[in-house]
Amino acid sequence: MRKRRMATITLDPSLGLQISTKTHQEGQIVEEIDGLIRVYKDGHVERTEIIPCVTASLPPELGVTSGDVVIDKVTNVWARFYLPKKCHEKTPLLVYFHGGGFCVGSAAWSCYHEFLAKLAARAGCSIMSVNYRLAPENPLPAAYDDGFKALMWVKQQALSGENEWWSKQCNFSSVLLAGDSAGANIAHNVAIWLGSSRAAALKPLAIKGIILIQPFFGGEGRTHSEKHTVEPPRSALSLAASDTYWRLSLPAGSNRDHPWCNPLAKGSSQLEELRMLIPLLVCVSEMDISRDRNLEFCGALGKAGRKVECVVYKGVGHAFQILNKSQLSQTRTHEMISHIKAFISR
Repeated sequence: MRKRRMATITLDPSLGLQISTKTHQEGQIVEEIDGLIRVYKDGHVERTEIIPCVTASLPPELGVTSGDVVIDKVTNVWARFYLPKKCHEKTPLLVYFHGGGFCVGSAAWSCYHEFLAKLAARAGCSIMSVNYRLAPENPLPAAYDDGFKALMWVKQQALSGENEWWSKQCNFSSVLLAGDSAGANIAHNVAIWLGSSRAAALKPLAIKGIILIQPFFGGEGRTHSEKHTVEPPRSALSLAASDTYWRLSLPAGSNRDHPWCNPLAKGSSQLEELRMLIPLLVCVSEMDISRDRNLEFCGALGKAGRKVECVVYKGVGHAFQILNKSQLSQTRTHEMISHIKAFISR
């Protein structure tokens, strides 16, 4: 079997992060998503450097300041901040979680660095992009725990009163949870955990909205879009890859009707717990296998009395806003940023 050069890259020597290019020479492969991740029977995990990791630097003409901050030295969870320079008043803080099926991805990936810098500049918001722990080494709920700890860390920074380079620009009374794909799932489940009873624990932070971009859900039964959608070339998410991500991420013995995967599964209490008044924006891609689950999720929330805005982006697939440079994708990305800006500004 031909060995590929696998690498795990984290971003900045100042954070004690390393580059690993070691290849596992022996052992049976038990799970694999071609070109992304390979898991061996002995637990060894290899991830391909399919997208480069970049430092926090940005071109001056973009008008955005960026930098990295350690949140938890024990777990090596960190965040990359994006602050628009031209704002003359405190800006809303968007706490963002990247995608990657819970198993791959990084806040340092160049595609996220470019997208979130652009979003901060155009939407006039500060962004905290959280680099959470990945499965299968850290199965769920590790990513959810990291998301909640990131919020509690921001709370402590707000309470300290210290004007850090990033905190002095943030309006902590206007915080939004956001993410794409698995990151949207994290934002959703962090919101579930907070609910109405725990929201007070975040003071002085106040959650004003939730933005879910192509949220990554699943289920044992197949939807029409999962079975019949003709995916764009080099699609970021196939049904086989989706199933593998869930096998690697969910607790041992769970299936895809676990409420973390399928919030609409029979017996799930998630919709009851989501009956809060926080506005919700859900961005759906027409050519995404997740389309029907996303739409069913929005419909169920609406029936449960939740205020939800659902926008469908025509002719594009999963993660188009970060992975596709076609003219249509760029147009749809511009539309998405405009919708997010309007949602944040309300």
